[in-house]
Amino acid sequence: MDFLPAPLRGVIASLLLALNTVLLCSVLFVVTIFKICLPFRAAQRFTDWLMSHIQETWIGNNNAWIRLLGHTRWHLSGLEGLDYRHSYLVTSNHQSWVDIMVLQYLLNRRIRPLKFFLKQELIWVPVIGLAWWALGFPFMKRYSKAYLAKHPEKKGKDLETTRRTCAKFRHNPVGIFNFAEGTRFTPAKHAEQNSPFRHLLKPKAGGIAFVLDAMGDQLESIVNVTLYYPGGRPGYWDLLCGNVKEVVAHFQEIKIPAEFVGRNYDQDQEYRSAFQLWINTLWEEKDKLLERMEQEHPPKR
Repeated sequence: MDFLPAPLRGVIASLLLALNTVLLCSVLFVVTIFKICLPFRAAQRFTDWLMSHIQETWIGNNNAWIRLLGHTRWHLSGLEGLDYRHSYLVTSNHQSWVDIMVLQYLLNRRIRPLKFFLKQELIWVPVIGLAWWALGFPFMKRYSKAYLAKHPEKKGKDLETTRRTCAKFRHNPVGIFNFAEGTRFTPAKHAEQNSPFRHLLKPKAGGIAFVLDAMGDQLESIVNVTLYYPGGRPGYWDLLCGNVKEVVAHFQEIKIPAEFVGRNYDQDQEYRSAFQLWINTLWEEKDKLLERMEQEHPPKR
């Protein structure tokens, strides 16, 4: 498809993405109705299995048009040890809107489909918001520090939501995803934070700690992903147009320290300090790895 102008490739990819989403979501919603109407264990297990495969098919179809239109060169390491039968907590640096599609492309059917934490408002996104709800993605209500000061009874609600969501996955392998930085990297955000890292924003340890509190004994490990785009941080339109020419990704499987499982991040100051130090150490190593990636794959502007 390289002979087609990039804008035309973008239009074709957009249509394929929309068609894939409408078709697979239609099937997903039918299965969801059966899941609601048949609250028996056997029926629930079957519908959960079917819905998971619908999600994998949606990702697989997207991967097909990415391969067809993009011809991306992938420089990958660390994927070898992952096992579809296990549960993982996946975290990554956040470079671009493209990151999620890249992670789904690389992890589809290597581990269970990723479920990531979403702002509560996103449930109203047409079609896909309802699909996220049907698939059991956790929707989080965020409260500002000022609001919590006035309404202290709301403190800890995120942890309660995390626990309720993770309880649903207690007997099924799952891939839980969290961007530790909480937002995409930009030079402006980097300067505003006065980040101690050259290539990264400051990590927020709370999201990862909440998952370990809720289901740490079920998780096989943390999969720490480092993403780098030699062509610069791409926009979503770049992906649709097939202009993401090169992606470097390293996957590091980290065993979860036993002392971090089942602890209360909100109420245990000693644990919170130790966990934050551990996450910051991982981010220091990630920053150095990005430096090496940049040297091995010089930026192409």
